[in-house]
Amino acid sequence: MPTPPPVTFRDILLAARRIAPHIRRTPTERSAVLSAELGAEIWLKLECQQRTGSFKLRGALNRLLTLPDDARARGVLTCSAGNHGLGIAEASRLTGIAAKIVIPQNASTAKIEALRQSGVELLLVGRDYDEAEARAPEIARERGLTFVSPYDDPAVIAGAGTIALEALLDLPETGTIVVPVGGGGLASGIGLAARALLPGVRIIGVQSVASAAMTASLAAGQLVPVASDPTLADGLAGNIAVGSITFPIVRDTLDDVLTVPEAAIAHAMHTFLDRHHLIVEGSGAVGLAALQEGLLTDAPRPILLIVSGSNVATQTLERVLRDRH
Repeated sequence: MPTPPPVTFRDILLAARRIAPHIRRTPTERSAVLSAELGAEIWLKLECQQRTGSFKLRGALNRLLTLPDDARARGVLTCSAGNHGLGIAEASRLTGIAAKIVIPQNASTAKIEALRQSGVELLLVGRDYDEAEARAPEIARERGLTFVSPYDDPAVIAGAGTIALEALLDLPETGTIVVPVGGGGLASGIGLAARALLPGVRIIGVQSVASAAMTASLAAGQLVPVASDPTLADGLAGNIAVGSITFPIVRDTLDDVLTVPEAAIAHAMHTFLDRHHLIVEGSGAVGLAALQEGLLTDAPRPILLIVSGSNVATQTLERVLRDRH
């Protein structure tokens, strides 16, 4: 008997109903400016306008709402570069489930400060995300808490998939979906939902060339570790946990995963601010960066960009603006 998939379309539908009272149904908007500049129909799914400033609230809330009573009483612990932690913090507030967040010492200052203000217990562990993620499940076991992965969790993936439900209801003629890829939770959810709703749609993942674990793993046919350099797309940085369920889902549902250089990410962030007056963090700008780099010239139209978050430190944004002049 075949092994059932870890996440089904039904899981995504149930997640959508479960989290609907607590999240924003973010806009799916046509960009007249980008469509004219790039010579293609460009639409934006604006998860940068989601509560907590990113899509991560969807998966975090779905995970906490599906915890059994004994786990709810003990509480949860997660590891995050920032956005997932903010999502867990808000989900903790909404559900009354206590949460602790392990965050690396090199995390964005904007995200660390936001987490400090959220009221959850913050544990600074490890020099970078890989070190923090390796230690977090051990800390959870030591404290009797449920570990909630930012991506390697069926309920988190199902929550992310609700984005595609909304976007494809708004734009059922979508030809290509462009989605940021880090650990693969967002891409997995988008891929599963979109394949169920619109089997022929093209789905392209994008990540920074500075930290391209999924791209390297897909090329190798298995998860492989990579060295990571500093990147504006800090929410996509780091390696993928051994045995993660996201790798086979991304492999089987996405058509390709592309990489973009740091200069292109900075340019895309500047474009969002200059053309749309939108603050978009590097992780959310990689899709536009791929378009502006000419990597999607043959992609079926209309093209839908998942603009995943807005949480960028002021000094980072100032640097991006300064470097453009």
